[in-house]
Amino acid sequence: MGNWVVIAQYDYGDSYVTDIIRDGLDTRGQALEELRAAVHTYLPTKRIIESWRRVYRFDDRASYLVLIKGRASRWYCTLRVAELVSDSTDPKVSQALQAEDAEDAVDAAAAEAAAEPQDRVPPG
Repeated sequence: MGNWVVIAQYDYGDSYVTDIIRDGLDTRGQALEELRAAVHTYLPTKRIIESWRRVYRFDDRASYLVLIKGRASRWYCTLRVAELVSDSTDPKVSQALQAEDAEDAVDAAAAEAAAEPQDRVPPG
C-alpha cells in the first residue's frame, strides 16, 4: 500500500467534505500525476451539470482550486495531494517518517550553519 493520496475538499451545505479521489499511490510524483488528471474531470457531486470550469494552481504546485459553474450554482473545491505520516495499524509508517524527519532536521541545521556569515581571520 502506498503512502500518498489525492483528496478533494469542499463545502456542501452545512458540512465540509473531504473525498479521497485516489489512494494507495507509492510516490509523490504518482500522486501529482493523478492530481493533474483529476482537476479536469472531478465533480463534487453527480448532480452538477457543468457549464464551464476554471482551474487555479497554488504556488506550492501540489494543490489546485477548481471552480465549476453548474446550471444554477458555482462549486469551489480544493484538490491536493497528501502523504500518510501516521498509521495506528502499522507503526512502521510512523517510525520510518520520524527517521526521515530527523535526517531532514540535521540537513536543515547544516544548511543554516553554512549560510551564516563566517568571520575571516586575517593571515599572520
